[in-house]
Amino acid sequence: MLKALYAASTGMDAQQVRIENISNNLSNLNTIGYKASRESFEDLMYDQIKTPGLNNSTNTIAPVGIQMGHGTKLVGVYKHFSQGEMNQSNRELDVAIEGSGFLQVTQANGQIAYTRDGNLKLNSQGQLVSNNGLVVSPTITIPTTATSVTIGKDGTVSIASGQDTTAQQLGIIQLAVFQNPSGLKSLGQNLYQETTASGSPTLVTAGESGSGEILQGFLENSNVNVAEELINMIVAQRSYEANAKVLSAASQMMQASNNVS
Repeated sequence: MLKALYAASTGMDAQQVRIENISNNLSNLNTIGYKASRESFEDLMYDQIKTPGLNNSTNTIAPVGIQMGHGTKLVGVYKHFSQGEMNQSNRELDVAIEGSGFLQVTQANGQIAYTRDGNLKLNSQGQLVSNNGLVVSPTITIPTTATSVTIGKDGTVSIASGQDTTAQQLGIIQLAVFQNPSGLKSLGQNLYQETTASGSPTLVTAGESGSGEILQGFLENSNVNVAEELINMIVAQRSYEANAKVLSAASQMMQASNNVS
């Protein structure tokens, strides 16, 4: 009976984590470049009361055994890097990555972080920066004489100045591609950091080596699917209730057995 109590409690813990994760996904529905998180669970160890394949008393081999599980546990919460919908902003410093890859930004500590948020701005030095002021790497500086900025699908940044309509190339926005993007560490503020699990980034020109293209004047919406999240929330809620009923039933059965005189 105690096994039922512990197994049900692990199920309740698992569904509570699932609800919390769904809540975070829905709260970031309008976050630019946000990627939905998904939970991964696995069953716990089993009591091998009777191992499958052992000999029966009738000198036959048991086709099945008796294996009693102890519930479930959370293995990980990972980012699902599917493409979000493109939202046309018509702002010349807004960029979206159509496909895989990340923009690079330099943090205050000098380390490189990675983002899908292409809502770029200019700082006081005219450098391209992220929405939270981190300088895009490699650094690209837009002069004050620029009258227009053009960002090509390959990340090439060009400007036109004054009456001169000849495009002047300033640099290229490179993309970082990871072997396992789900292994990146989420830092908040739409930023990710490489880990041993993600592998080291490969820096490529947009549109090459399997990376996506850069679209100027667009922003990538969150890839959170509201309908899917609501369905998952209902399933998690019902699963939590079912495990709570198992907990209650096991407790009542224990009480009944204790009352047997």
